[in-house]
Amino acid sequence: MKKPKQHRAAAPAHSSLLFGLLIIAVFLDVMDFSVVNVALPVIKSDFGASLAAIQWVIGAYGLTMAGFLLLSGRAGDMYGQKKLFVSGIVLFTASSFAAGIAPSLPILIALRAVQGIGAAISSVTAFSIFLVLFPEGEKRNRAMGIFMAVLSAGFAAGALAGGFLTAFLGWRSVFFINVPIGAIAAVLIYRYLPESGARAANKGLDLPGATAITAGLMLLVYAFTVASGGDLISLQTLVPLLLSLVLLASFFYIESLSRNPLMPLEFIKRGAILNANLAALVVAAASGGLGVLVTLFLQQTLGYSPLDAGLGFLPPAAIFFIIGGWGLDPIIRRLGIKRAMIASSILVTAGVALLIPISLKGGYLGILPGTVLWALGASIAFPALSLAAVNGTRRGEEGLASGIITTTQRIGFPVGLAALVAISSAATPLNSTPAQSIAGFRDAFIAAAIMSVLAILLVLRINVPEHSKRVQGISTEFVEADLP
Repeated sequence: MKKPKQHRAAAPAHSSLLFGLLIIAVFLDVMDFSVVNVALPVIKSDFGASLAAIQWVIGAYGLTMAGFLLLSGRAGDMYGQKKLFVSGIVLFTASSFAAGIAPSLPILIALRAVQGIGAAISSVTAFSIFLVLFPEGEKRNRAMGIFMAVLSAGFAAGALAGGFLTAFLGWRSVFFINVPIGAIAAVLIYRYLPESGARAANKGLDLPGATAITAGLMLLVYAFTVASGGDLISLQTLVPLLLSLVLLASFFYIESLSRNPLMPLEFIKRGAILNANLAALVVAAASGGLGVLVTLFLQQTLGYSPLDAGLGFLPPAAIFFIIGGWGLDPIIRRLGIKRAMIASSILVTAGVALLIPISLKGGYLGILPGTVLWALGASIAFPALSLAAVNGTRRGEEGLASGIITTTQRIGFPVGLAALVAISSAATPLNSTPAQSIAGFRDAFIAAAIMSVLAILLVLRINVPEHSKRVQGISTEFVEADLP
């Protein structure tokens, strides 16, 4: 039987510009995180704040971003990605300017929470549009590599820009820098991004489910942010943690009864989606605490300056940029997504395991092989797991798939950070010497290695078709109907 001819749409006139705008949206989020981190000590000094208070400049941002990712992704499916995308950029830009003129720390923290909402909306809809523009296969893999390379560079650029801006223009300039970039991006997005309209089959947004998942995730991040400060078994940690578990459980119950669920339960049971998200959660958890522990080891144990510690991360950062970016497509084409995920998970586990014999005598060179091997694996694992988690996405599910995998990774970092820091602290006596702190680092790296082994077991359960034969109708329709 003669196969029906598959129509291929011509490349859109502004496809490169659109791809660049998507990158800018997520680049702002990544850069903002590292820029503000560098400026925190100066902000603390300027407002005369305590360490516990100043951590919420970061915590408030992460809290609202994690809470609004899934809601933002599904709202984009319902009401059109362009509307959400533009509104997210505008909200992020406006709150950045307001944060730059904040007269007090509580107002700055509140504005950072608003920034997190804008970042959630813009980043998750950016990935949703990315899924529509690039069909499954080599084009998506290649574009994902470029995406990851630019974001890796953004994190490093943010750290350098934060140091320069804070030193020469003051900490408020780290927020003002977002304003011209965001304003230009919003204008170009509004001008060139086509109106795709609603893509999901149902038109109603599940408000009870949205309320439960948003509040539940925000409380979960809040609890683990508090726990990472050392209050692991305090009421301030346990009460929001229990409330979050109740709300998250109620979310799944609401979804099972809803006619227009925010997250159809059959979706997460489909193909590789559930296992890919679970594996991404575990890899993110192992990685979230690893970076902080290595930083503490370099600065507090070895006595490195913040600048020297930052320079110490250049080798893994370069690996993320080169391998996770430009090397991703050829690796996946040669190995396939499944084998790439297995190989990268093994590399992550081996890298973390090499950090377990950490010692004062070994110094920086003693941890370098482990961090390099970890970066080599993680730079492939994160994008490969993202590709597996959105494999087989149907029309109207782009925002849902994007929201779930982005939420999974965002939740993994604070959970892993709190767990590994708590394990390290439990094995380290108060007023410990540098030599005594080594035991805590070793215990934490053992826990991270166990998490990484669990990730390997989850990856082995993922079944991803290496050569999808479905008609790429989503991308074709978007190009033909909407692009100028």
